[in-house]
Amino acid sequence: MKVPPLALLMAAVTIVGSNSLALSPIALEIGRGFGGAGAQEVLVAASLFGAGTAASAVGIAPFADRIGLSRALVAALCVLVLGMIGTAVAPALWVVWVAQAVAGIGSGVALPATYGLAAEIAPKGRESTFMGRVLMGWTLSLVFGASAAALIAEVAGWRAVHGVLAGLGCLVLLAMAAAPRMGEQRAAQGVAPWMALRVPGIGAALAVAGGYMAAFYGLYAYVAPHLQAGLGWPVWMAGSVPLVYGIGFGLASIGDPWIDRFGPRRVAPFVFGLLVVQYLALASVAGQAWALVGLCLSWGMINHMGLNLIVGRLAGLDPARRGAVLGLNSGVTYLAMFFATPLFGWVEAGWGFALCAVLAASFVLPALGDALIRRRAGA
Repeated sequence: MKVPPLALLMAAVTIVGSNSLALSPIALEIGRGFGGAGAQEVLVAASLFGAGTAASAVGIAPFADRIGLSRALVAALCVLVLGMIGTAVAPALWVVWVAQAVAGIGSGVALPATYGLAAEIAPKGRESTFMGRVLMGWTLSLVFGASAAALIAEVAGWRAVHGVLAGLGCLVLLAMAAAPRMGEQRAAQGVAPWMALRVPGIGAALAVAGGYMAAFYGLYAYVAPHLQAGLGWPVWMAGSVPLVYGIGFGLASIGDPWIDRFGPRRVAPFVFGLLVVQYLALASVAGQAWALVGLCLSWGMINHMGLNLIVGRLAGLDPARRGAVLGLNSGVTYLAMFFATPLFGWVEAGWGFALCAVLAASFVLPALGDALIRRRAGA
């Protein structure tokens, strides 16, 4: 039985997302397994995952345009699975850090290849709808990856989490081997990463992506630890954060066709404006556990629309260099993750979770300003 191309791309995003998002809800459990290390020490792995992703997205992903995005995706998923296996069997915390850096190298190629393939196979005029379907992989990673991670860690230990993820990654690779090739378009020009920086409009688009992702990853990393250490929730209850967020992220997919209908420039100011308000609302309920979790539903919905706008904009800049352009996007995204995770941890340790949420709101302001300028220019 052959799996449809969109389902394969969604599955690829699910595997990448599950690995990157599973660390936060089980960080304290991992720490207990290595002599009582704190969440901030464990989450160094998240920073190194981000660094590995950024490095490979900028240095390796551009070559995907030469070999074909489909071949690049298969190779990248193989590296990611190796990193997850290394995490599951790690004898010391530093091995977890190294294994997650390896997983990041695979993710840095997998994500731009996946997004690029979605743009290639989408019919004209339905790009946002197709991209939205692929982005549903993030919903699956949140609902069945990050949320299930907390439950699996509670029942079978944290090592089982990455063991299960590695097994699922192997299943996705087998399904891809049985499926027809897709995305065989290849670039004729050079693949040097800096060549993509010459694409008109890429500077502003990457700046928007960097601030947007710093806000998300910086705050998301400390929601579950805040609920556990600050508000007294057990690890399995803290797993409700990615579950609720993921449900919201998935529900928002019904709005993807509206982006195609009204146009990204008209929709973007509303989406990014709502996201600023969303982060301020999270700050206001930082001491109320159930309210904080409840607001994760709308957080997921708004972030789905924002991510669709950002990736769709980048994917459309230069079809012949999609791997390079989207590789730069992943590089910026995970550099933001690399720097935001310790920055938000420092803020959370010194001033609390509420100020982290305010900081996240400030990181989205450039996206809002850019959206208003683009809408005015388009009008």
